[in-house]
Amino acid sequence: MFGSVRTAPSASFWRKLFAFLGPGYLVAVGYIDPGNWATSLAGGSKFGYALLTVALLSNVMAIILQSLCTRLGVGAGRDLAQACRDSFPRYVAIPLWLSAEIAITATDLAEVIGTAIGLNLLFHIPLEIGVVITAADVFLILALQAFGFRWIEAFVVAMLGVIAACFAVQIALADPDWGAVLRGLAPSRDLFAKPDMLYLALGILGATVMPHNLYLHSGLVQTRGYGDTQAEKREAISAG
Repeated sequence: MFGSVRTAPSASFWRKLFAFLGPGYLVAVGYIDPGNWATSLAGGSKFGYALLTVALLSNVMAIILQSLCTRLGVGAGRDLAQACRDSFPRYVAIPLWLSAEIAITATDLAEVIGTAIGLNLLFHIPLEIGVVITAADVFLILALQAFGFRWIEAFVVAMLGVIAACFAVQIALADPDWGAVLRGLAPSRDLFAKPDMLYLALGILGATVMPHNLYLHSGLVQTRGYGDTQAEKREAISAG
């Protein structure tokens, strides 16, 4: 998988950018998970647009961290897990590995249950069967690797396109007050005065800035065959 997607050194900037979009789209899936939706919906239903400033700051933090992971994966040729193993002593690296495994398990559990509930709401499929279907979907996506990593990226991009279209329709139907939306992007003192608002803000932050996406991104960027020279790595970082 590593270095399996070749990039054309002599191609135009836009073609090079397109060649590096795949890892970004795969990482984007992590930002539309059930936990993110649940906290954002809870914040919006209870406090309107007041917590949009938290969502904005959380996304800015996530962009910075994902950018740093790109630099780690391309510049050092290591993913975050490998970097932790190389940089920390064994008595620190092992607890980090265990915490990462627990986080992965908890995240997968939320995705499986969320998908099963969604299938139940849409098609009245029993939850038990929904869990089996979800597990089968995972193996189906993994099987696409036999045709090349680009097939997985194409499938994920297609699903993201469907989600984006649904969001666009929902926003049009909701017809939000755009003036209130802009005002919600400004910080409010109520955030620290109301405990319920603060708890939801922490939930939005935790659901947006997710460690597993950092591990994923630092590994995914290495699927591109960008070259070994410093100039090639610098160009890959700017495109990725």
